[in-house]
Amino acid sequence: MLLDDASAEFHDFFERHYAELARFAHLLTGETDAADDLAADALVALWQHWGRLRQADHPLAYARGVVANMARARIRSAVRERRRVALFWSRSPERTESPDVASVLDVRAALDRLPFRKRACVVLRHAFDLSEKDTAAALGISVGTVKSQTSKGMAELERTLGARAAGELTAGRRNR
Repeated sequence: MLLDDASAEFHDFFERHYAELARFAHLLTGETDAADDLAADALVALWQHWGRLRQADHPLAYARGVVANMARARIRSAVRERRRVALFWSRSPERTESPDVASVLDVRAALDRLPFRKRACVVLRHAFDLSEKDTAAALGISVGTVKSQTSKGMAELERTLGARAAGELTAGRRNR
């Protein structure tokens, strides 16, 4: 089967970036299966507009933005569903006098506690080692917002994990 130039170009884009987009989705949602689905759905959306996107300066940044938006929608939907289920099953409000807090928190659990935008900024800056400019392009926000959200997100991680553990997240990271 012969592919036209656009199809071949998209196939190459898919092969080069699918795994990275799936990993990004996994870090945002914490769900492996959902991450694969989100990456695939994002690439389907890109394919539908590939004629326009292939000429863009940064189609990967656009793809990351699509994945981030789809992950945000999935998380919001899951939260709404959990609230509906909780309302349905709760007969009386439960009270906990002393919550059982785990003595050790891993990075994944700490990331889950961050609001979506802070989490996305921290993940793109530190896990994917993107510059502030590239992170801003991927999320459709300003560089200043990336700086503040990353700083606030890292501060929250430091409070949750401790300064030493949070510092290990950024160890070896290039300054950009």
